[in-house]
Amino acid sequence: MNHKNGFNPLSRTTAHRRAMSRNMVTSLLRFERITTTSSKAKEVRRAAEKLITRAKEDTVHNRRIVAKFIQDEKILNKLFTEVGPRMKERNGGYTRILKLGFRQGDAADVVILELVDYKLPSDSEEVAEKPAKKATKAKATKSEKAPAKKASTKKSAAKAEAETSASADATK
Repeated sequence: MNHKNGFNPLSRTTAHRRAMSRNMVTSLLRFERITTTSSKAKEVRRAAEKLITRAKEDTVHNRRIVAKFIQDEKILNKLFTEVGPRMKERNGGYTRILKLGFRQGDAADVVILELVDYKLPSDSEEVAEKPAKKATKAKATKSEKAPAKKASTKKSAAKAEAETSASADATK
């Protein structure tokens, strides 16, 4: 019988489970959507919902309690300034689990864990981002190629100077 078992140990040691939970909650709050297995998502959801409930009221006490769990200051600030106020009207149920199917390698049940108010990026936003990325890549490749050309011109200039000095010595 499995009575009064308050959590799923996920076949991990306590330290590994705690670290994994912290990392996954931090990723969930950073990206607002993560893909993981069903059992991990259910455990991460418990921790995330408790933290979001704390973040609805921005006090020093709540920040310190949440900071024990989330070490990244940027994510901690995002939780209290963006996520908490967005969930102010909700009385729980801040996350949802969407089933994707089974993983190819081990047939694990794969799901998406996301915040309830998560919005998919629209096509117009993606199109606007892609050309900017290509332009920066093009600039980076040009700047990378430019020093190589300068180096080769320096070598050829040095060779030309050596040849001119050698020819000048030969004429004397």
